Amino acid sequence: MFEQINNDLKEAMKNQDKFRLGVLRMVKSALQLEKINLKKDLEDNDVVAVLKKQVKLRKDSISEFSKYGKDEEVANLKKEIEVINKYLPAEMTEEEIKKVIEEVFAELKPTSIKEMGLVMKTLNPRLPNADMALVSKLVKEKLS
Repeated sequence: MFEQINNDLKEAMKNQDKFRLGVLRMVKSALQLEKINLKKDLEDNDVVAVLKKQVKLRKDSISEFSKYGKDEEVANLKKEIEVINKYLPAEMTEEEIKKVIEEVFAELKPTSIKEMGLVMKTLNPRLPNADMALVSKLVKEKLS
């Protein structure tokens, strides 16, 4: 996966696609930093984790920029997310997430919001390709 990003970076240079090149450089920089932090070569699951973190940072920035009416920045960030999402596995749909949540609730039978940590801890490995902010929101709704 890391090699694919490097190859696409070179291709963006050749095609003089400045926007895509900029995004891929930021991603490569984040991957290099993670490689240094982990003190080992990155495996695909490490790369996916870094990419998800990059998407989350951009989504957070979108919500901040949209509060202040900075539409141009919001549009750029959405384009950046599109570029990064090409390297991520497809996210689970809300219906698929709800199905897994139902299974976990049947298994754990939580009774109050105090057990949200346990529910989320159980859900996390079962939902590798899900938007965890959405999962958290759905679990909160179900517990209330």
